[in-house]
Amino acid sequence: MKKVYVGLSGGVDSAVSAALLKESGYEVHGIFMKNWSRNIGGHKCLWQDDLASARSVAAHLQIPFEIYDFEKEYFEQVAEYMITTYKKGLTPNPDVMCNQKIKFDTFYHKCLQQGADYVATGHYAKIEPGRLGVARDSSKDQTYFLYRINPDISDKILFPLGDIEKSEVRELAKKYNLPNYSRKDSQGLCFVGNVPMKDFLSEFIKPKKGHIMDDEGREVGEHNGAFTFTIGQRHGLGIGGGLPYFVYKIDTSNNIVYVTTDENSDLLNKKEFIINDCVWWSDIDEKNDYLVRVRYRSELKEAKISKITGGSYRVELTKKERAIAPGQSAVIYKDGCVVGGGIIN
Repeated sequence: MKKVYVGLSGGVDSAVSAALLKESGYEVHGIFMKNWSRNIGGHKCLWQDDLASARSVAAHLQIPFEIYDFEKEYFEQVAEYMITTYKKGLTPNPDVMCNQKIKFDTFYHKCLQQGADYVATGHYAKIEPGRLGVARDSSKDQTYFLYRINPDISDKILFPLGDIEKSEVRELAKKYNLPNYSRKDSQGLCFVGNVPMKDFLSEFIKPKKGHIMDDEGREVGEHNGAFTFTIGQRHGLGIGGGLPYFVYKIDTSNNIVYVTTDENSDLLNKKEFIINDCVWWSDIDEKNDYLVRVRYRSELKEAKISKITGGSYRVELTKKERAIAPGQSAVIYKDGCVVGGGIIN
């Protein structure tokens, strides 16, 4: 009997994944990853609630259960990366980095060292050796967050929910009488919880007043730290009256945020950008047309991809896209599968 270690988060998706794998004949082990336990800015970390939920699921399914403590690794490889990137005025994606560095590296390798034949999670995606495909439930598809998995380990990863609609998952949770079948899906920052990003960053970066300048060089407002803004942001700027403003540039060196009221401005809308630090599931053919997603839940856009020097690639969209944020990931698709992607420069 093949042994599979399942990352039990306390949520319904991972619980159903464990139930499906057990029903399929695997020897299932439930593992809870303790990645964060610190309260931030008055917001309570709910890791103990998640742990209790995961433990109850394992008990109900009658599977072995363990806790893996990765707080040190998570802080060093995800939280510090996120803080450092925001300090530079860029917009990182902690979920992408958590999957690459923690779930499918640190966690994955520990599971195999403990005797696992496979490692499974409750992600919505399809995976097989050398291929990462879009989930059947496209509204829940998580391949954007998973593209940085090392393709070489794809033969040891299972995503039981890849062919299941989210609504079916809730029904299966009831069918298996799982104790968390009605638990709400988790929200907010990966493993930290529902904490506003501004509050999280302010815990580690000292706020400092600065100027908000428009595209004609006029000061139109003040802020408490350029690092708390993202490209394309229009809410929370504190600029009253008239047309809405959009952030188009962040200068953390001088602590200045630049805005425009012109939604169609080339300052805000771009057709071409560069990606670095890429991960590829298959080779790029510069003659092909591809689909690109520049942030989670953004629409797929047609594009051409071409290689330039030093492992960087140029992405040329057929139409301009608003708020392409340096630091975010651009993920490239072809025929329902992830081709690869990289960090927007």
